[in-house]
Amino acid sequence: MYIWCIFAPYKRSIMTRQSISFTKPNDEWLKAQVNSEEYTSKSELINDLIRQARKQQAQVDFIRAKLDKSESSGFTDNTKEQILKQSKSLLNGQI
Repeated sequence: MYIWCIFAPYKRSIMTRQSISFTKPNDEWLKAQVNSEEYTSKSELINDLIRQARKQQAQVDFIRAKLDKSESSGFTDNTKEQILKQSKSLLNGQI
């Protein structure tokens, strides 16, 4: 049974067709995922894997940017207690 919600936003996704080749082990793994009914098709599975990879890349980029900023800010002579106190103040909005 299908239930439609008239308040749900309508979003149409345009899909492009691609032809790709897989090694035998990768093709067997894809088929197993579809056969387990985790996904309805290889296309759905590939799109999900790409979404996950893009999300992971965004996280890596975020961390890399934070590390670059930290490295360019230089070193400190503060003790670990002073650094911890400052960090807690930043988290509590006191600085």
